[in-house]
Amino acid sequence: MDLLDEGQRRLLRPSSRVEWRQPMLATLTDKPFSHHDWVFEAKLDGVRAIVVRTGGDVSLWSRNRKDMSASYPELVDAFAQQVADNFVADGEIVAFDGDLTSFAKLQARIHLTDPRRIAATGVDVCIYLFDLLVYDRVDLTGLPLIARKRVLRAAFDYHGRLRYSSHRATYGEEYYRQACAHGWEGLIAKRASSRYQEGRRSRDWLKLKCVRDQEFVIGGFTDPSGSRQGFGALLVGYYDKGRLRYAGKVGTGYSDQLLRDLRARLDRIVQPSSPFSEPVREPGAHWVRPELVAQVGFTEWTSDGKLRHPRFLGQRLDKDPTEVVRET
Repeated sequence: MDLLDEGQRRLLRPSSRVEWRQPMLATLTDKPFSHHDWVFEAKLDGVRAIVVRTGGDVSLWSRNRKDMSASYPELVDAFAQQVADNFVADGEIVAFDGDLTSFAKLQARIHLTDPRRIAATGVDVCIYLFDLLVYDRVDLTGLPLIARKRVLRAAFDYHGRLRYSSHRATYGEEYYRQACAHGWEGLIAKRASSRYQEGRRSRDWLKLKCVRDQEFVIGGFTDPSGSRQGFGALLVGYYDKGRLRYAGKVGTGYSDQLLRDLRARLDRIVQPSSPFSEPVREPGAHWVRPELVAQVGFTEWTSDGKLRHPRFLGQRLDKDPTEVVRET
């Protein structure tokens, strides 16, 4: 810990918890800004991952504590080759479509655990690390973010599939304009002096989106029409004070294979009544238990609280349906 000053070293504590931790979450904002105590990172279009290594064992955990190690064996191998052997790191697993990270491209991998099927997808992945919670059995969460990132940068040998999430210290508005012009998801703004707050959605981390998208709970689907297979549209919603509110139907963004695969998953959770809190009148509707989460892009919210021009971007396995709310 030679990278830290004396005051920062006094904040360090031994850690007996080299294990999954609940990740810190960012709060949505629509106001780009600059400030001397904030840094700005690229917002990546992938899957959040908590990486844990205890001795020779490496595991990758989702935000909702699902073990993803078997889905990304090449990332497990990359961490197993590192000198550091007792740590908990926070990052994002991504696949690229050209120069941009693509959650849609990553979809081919997230359900698979068989090595032969994984290889057959031809989808390469890497992981960007942006925070370090435990290192060498020392808890770093009480340190300022900028100190944690300094230790993170020195802790690993970054090459190939293992990458460091760099940041800019100033000019947030300009960086945001550049991000949107290059087709990025957006930026994450982080207070440089903030500590890591496990399991909290904090205003010390803010997300600035260039695109409109968020997670929604799947509550039903409609019958396909014409030559379409699988289903016509997904019926989606979000939780508001414990009630599942209807947000609209999502009928675009599916391949033929995805229509068939997703219909098979939906058929396993069919239920006779609607899970939505208000009446939903869609012809040919079928209802499902609200257990699946979809990532949906859209242009805007309508005045009556529905999605305009929604499109399916992918299914999320790393989100608890009960945590899905309308982002404002």
